[in-house]
Amino acid sequence: MARILYVEDDETLNFITRDHLEMQGYDVHQCADGATALEAFKEQTFDICVLDVMLPEMDGFELAREIRKRDSEVPIIFLTAKSMKDDRIEGLKLGADDYVTKPFSMEELLLRIEVFLRRNKITSNDNSEIYQIGSFAFDYNNLTLTHEGKSETLTQREADLMRYFARTPNQVLKRSDILLSVWGEDDYFLGRSLDVFVSRLRKYLKDDSSIRVENVHGVGFKLIA
Repeated sequence: MARILYVEDDETLNFITRDHLEMQGYDVHQCADGATALEAFKEQTFDICVLDVMLPEMDGFELAREIRKRDSEVPIIFLTAKSMKDDRIEGLKLGADDYVTKPFSMEELLLRIEVFLRRNKITSNDNSEIYQIGSFAFDYNNLTLTHEGKSETLTQREADLMRYFARTPNQVLKRSDILLSVWGEDDYFLGRSLDVFVSRLRKYLKDDSSIRVENVHGVGFKLIA
């Protein structure tokens, strides 16, 4: 589960945004001022930081500077007022990876977060691809799925499909997109193969009751993890 440091002093926006992020399966640590957020960053590990610019105690720019002194790689997304173009430029100069202008849609914010988390997961660990899926560790390069010290070796196709799900957990994935990405084309017979492979993955993951590969009728599948 990816951990997000979310810093925003607007109580209403805080509640709405945190609720949406947690509904998508993220672990959100929310702070209302920059100083508290910095202490949290010193004590905990986060996968991404979402920072408002206008904050009490310590503004978002100063907070980003302090974060960058301690971690040069963690993604930082700034939340900026639509009219404040200079804020966006300043944020990017400080090492922010992206910005979202207020008012923003939750879909846009989620998309920006997911892009950076996927990118980090793909390029981390010397280009190895190791994903945490519930209590399972999935090593794509070695085709292994490990749970409580026991490993299963997957076929290449099973691993390709597992990786596709692991990169986008808790999202509805269209059948056509899965087939094009994993099989390279989309037709009826390959669709039947997809169903078989999904059944295999369900069997592999059955020992963790918190994980489900749900069938979204008429659309595709969703990995709940």
